[in-house]
Amino acid sequence: MKTTKALTLLICIALCNTLSGQDYPFRNTNLSFEERAADIVSRLTLEEKVMQMLNDAPAIDRLNIPSYNWWNECLHGIGRTEYKVTVFPQAIGMAAAWDTKLIEEVAGAISDEGRAIYNDASSKGNRAIYHGLTYWTPNINIFRDPRWGRGQETYGEDPFLTGSIGKAFVKGLQGDDPKYLKAAACAKHYAVHSGPENTRHTFNTFVTTFDLWDTYLPAFRDLVVDAKVAGVMCAYNAYSGEPCCGNNLLMQEILRDKWGFTGYVTSDCGAIDDFYRHHKTHPDAKYASADAVFHGTDLDCGRDAYRGLVDAVKMGLITEAQIDTSLKRLFIIRLRLGLFDPAENVKYANIPISVLESSKHKELARKITRESIVLLKNENNFLPLNKKMKKVAVIGPNANNEVSVLGNYSGFPTEIMTPYKAIKKKLPKAEVIYEKGIEFVTPSENSGQDIAALVDRMKGMDMVVFVGGISPELEGEEMPVNIEGFTGGDRTSIKLPKIQTDLMKALKAANIPTVFVMMTGSAIATEWESANIPAIINAWYGGQDAGTAIADVLFGDYNPSGKLPVTFYAKDSDLSAFNSYEMKNRTYRYFDGQVLYPFGYGLSYTDFEYSSVQIPSSIKAGESIEVTVNVKNTGKIDGGEVVQLYMGYPTAKEQTPLYTLKAFNRIFLKAGESKNIVFRLSPKEFALAEAEGILKVKAGKRKLYIGGTSPSKTNAQKLPVVEKEFNITGQEYIINNQ
Repeated sequence: MKTTKALTLLICIALCNTLSGQDYPFRNTNLSFEERAADIVSRLTLEEKVMQMLNDAPAIDRLNIPSYNWWNECLHGIGRTEYKVTVFPQAIGMAAAWDTKLIEEVAGAISDEGRAIYNDASSKGNRAIYHGLTYWTPNINIFRDPRWGRGQETYGEDPFLTGSIGKAFVKGLQGDDPKYLKAAACAKHYAVHSGPENTRHTFNTFVTTFDLWDTYLPAFRDLVVDAKVAGVMCAYNAYSGEPCCGNNLLMQEILRDKWGFTGYVTSDCGAIDDFYRHHKTHPDAKYASADAVFHGTDLDCGRDAYRGLVDAVKMGLITEAQIDTSLKRLFIIRLRLGLFDPAENVKYANIPISVLESSKHKELARKITRESIVLLKNENNFLPLNKKMKKVAVIGPNANNEVSVLGNYSGFPTEIMTPYKAIKKKLPKAEVIYEKGIEFVTPSENSGQDIAALVDRMKGMDMVVFVGGISPELEGEEMPVNIEGFTGGDRTSIKLPKIQTDLMKALKAANIPTVFVMMTGSAIATEWESANIPAIINAWYGGQDAGTAIADVLFGDYNPSGKLPVTFYAKDSDLSAFNSYEMKNRTYRYFDGQVLYPFGYGLSYTDFEYSSVQIPSSIKAGESIEVTVNVKNTGKIDGGEVVQLYMGYPTAKEQTPLYTLKAFNRIFLKAGESKNIVFRLSPKEFALAEAEGILKVKAGKRKLYIGGTSPSKTNAQKLPVVEKEFNITGQEYIINNQ
């Protein structure tokens, strides 16, 4: 009898395991991810399949598959969660560091914190939004126009810099395990997308084939082909008359066929609904969803559109086999993340919650925030400031603003260090006062009197640190903002708001020594300030330790080394129409006028000298070369420098950029030290984009510019740039799959 009972119990256990999905082939870790995904899909009904293609995918209880929400953010730290996390500088600030090695470390720290949150939350049954491991980051759109409010989320205006930083971020985020992903990165928004925000659901872009392949696609190609990014997000807008998420050229011919992308594609949130609600290219959800899936959009970030797929299959608009193709991609990602496997098999599954805000991560945040700060002006060595000052005023709308330092798409740290807090800490024996003084934009009815009274209170100060600029409360994603200079998250003017200029004019008129610290996610035109204020630093939205980094730079505990990832134009009239995606007269690569501060620009408290450039006088098309340059710190202070190499095309007959970034290297030199820096340039660096993404190296002259900034007409304080020409000879050389 006991034997019979025991046998019955074993049979019941085995049956329960089978019914709960424990013994199905998709649980067998010896099978490939593809085989396991196919097994899962084969066991689902059509209705279950469709529900798994929504970002908030429900549980499949009969297979013991838990629910999963695909939507999570980690633009510059884990975003929008109830956990306290490390917040790094906004993406545009991290780009200003020009430090791919450090970016990879930062991304690794972010994914450690993300894994820790997932491990903790899922152990408690919390599978809600912002707790998954599929992060819709990085944003690698080209910041073609400084008015775009979401430009702060990007790595700037240059395709090469964007691709280089994006690859480093993906590598750090996804980890180095040969089998499992630590987290899944997602390159967005594909493609030809950078505002305006108030028409993003309706606008249709047309660009030349050259601009498409020369500007808008290279960074996506870098992340898909080279970095093996797990996901791609297709954009809201249409391109050449077809919504991006159903665009045959972008989604099929380029992404899937040419680049061989095998990961998953998600729509931007609500983008499939836009097909029939705003673009009016499809009659309803059934037709829109069928078209999107047919073109390779596997996941609908939304609640409505993809529900129409059930009827679309029944109507013959799409086959169930095509649904299966998308679904397999989605389950392969979840399998690669180890979400169905025993924790002991996945080395990332045991990352503890103690990594959140660890001392290592805090130090990384401080390091990259320091590197991100760009010294724009330092007349007569006004900076660094003397720590022996007795009276210092820290004023302005960003002087003690915790919102601005965090930027958008941020998480929330335990402690936020604002400039005022940090300067007060830096000068424990001094009298350090804080006054907000003015708002960002809107003057009061008595603003003239208020400014006069504020300036009067500043008299007798050894130094006034004015911390102004703008705020993520003014620029960002599709925002309900409509005040002077700003609309819908974008900017209508790149000028510094007048009230801030008025205050600095009054301070100057009263002979009160003033330094201008600017926080922003985009380029600001500061014509008057650049001519009249002795020292200006651009601090972006610097993250949780922004204040410390600013204070370190102001008082000489850190020698600034950041470089601009965008052009700082002088005035609004320098800009082309915001809704035009033509690259003519845009960015340092095509703008031929005078600017305030050029792309790649940033000062130091020391000086660097470039010399002894070594390069062959000629090479054959298709050959690689080495370029060597000697860089010397000729000053008295140790410092970092970003050595930048640009290429021009003086004899080219086809369309070319004025010059374009081809390599860079962040170095550190002690006072008096020199180093030989070697750049290895492949044929790709000598080529120009043509139709279908083919790159061609043609005979002719090339001109190299090597220095601490781009070779702009405007070089505010004459940063060194050396030039060297060489010839390319022989038959043209073709590079495919670019």
